[in-house]
Amino acid sequence: MRERSERTLRIRAWRLRLFGLLAVQAGLAAAITWIVSFRFLHNPTPVLAPTTAVGIVAAAMGSRVRRTVELLAGVTLGLAVGDLLMPFFGIGPWQTGVVVVLAIVVAVLLKGGGSLLTQAGGTAVLIATLEPPVRELSIPRFVEAAVGGLIGIAVGLLVVPIHPQRTLQRLAAPLVDLSVAALRELATAVRVRDPGRVDESLNRMRNLGPQLTALGEGLGAAEEVVRWAPLRWRERSSLAFHATSVRHLERSLHSCRSMARRLAKAIHDGEPVPEEFPAAIDLLANGAWALRCAICSHQEPRGPREQLRMAVELVGRAQGEAARDPTRPHTHRLGYSGMIAAGELRLAAQDLFTASGMDADKAAAAVRRAGVPDRHD
Repeated sequence: MRERSERTLRIRAWRLRLFGLLAVQAGLAAAITWIVSFRFLHNPTPVLAPTTAVGIVAAAMGSRVRRTVELLAGVTLGLAVGDLLMPFFGIGPWQTGVVVVLAIVVAVLLKGGGSLLTQAGGTAVLIATLEPPVRELSIPRFVEAAVGGLIGIAVGLLVVPIHPQRTLQRLAAPLVDLSVAALRELATAVRVRDPGRVDESLNRMRNLGPQLTALGEGLGAAEEVVRWAPLRWRERSSLAFHATSVRHLERSLHSCRSMARRLAKAIHDGEPVPEEFPAAIDLLANGAWALRCAICSHQEPRGPREQLRMAVELVGRAQGEAARDPTRPHTHRLGYSGMIAAGELRLAAQDLFTASGMDADKAAAAVRRAGVPDRHD
């Protein structure tokens, strides 16, 4: 019970460190937008502009510029459809429904995203229900949305931008930790040939989707910040390394999931899996964890690379003569699914080599030097 409570507190503390700055950004953007709307747009009850600013800061991590453009385009589209059709249809429930349908259909035909669809439909509702009695509402609504969007961008990218490297490290940490734990559990399950535990390890890897999505969004946010925020321009070169590491980390995790799926099939089918294979999985997991630590501490990842090399070498031993002469069935130490799983482990190791800062060609050569044919596309 105590251990569970401590784990919950650690998770909440991690989320606070990760999203605390977003809360500050959203609050600052809302305050600035309220002042601008009240004093310069002469709106006694500012609602739309602060709401838009908070939405841009909080709900558009990694794509604030695109989301703002979509939002303003949605407002314009809703206004255009409403102004064009309401003089012919008048005001009423079915007229409102028709205008909303047409506004969203036009947004879909323009290949707009969720922000454009939502804003186009919402604006069309406003125009359909309040016009023509409040004809002058259209322009102030567009102006307020524009002001809110621009202030949200300014606060998020110029005033208090996120720290790109720290954001990526905080997002990658739980993903790597959970993946390493799943790989170690997989190694144990394969070693004792427990189908239930192998399936459980596979499910744990499949459940990493939200963490992968968050890491991808964080990478987009980091790249957007170093592109637009003057305070972060000096970090462009270092972010390029981290971006490459993140992309190859994601690819390695997909390979690990495929490896787990094939090993589950091998165990269920009763295929032989030599002891070297789970040992290789353990080394792969240790190498991934050590690599994360080395990147966070800005150290040369010699140790992690050696662990990855040994993992590839061990999985080659697990294959035995099968890798050299597949026409001799009696030399096979792995079955069909096991051979595919071995290839996926090599792919995962090669991507982790690249994530460590190694050139892609050198990473492929490192796999080949371990005595295993390279299968990377």
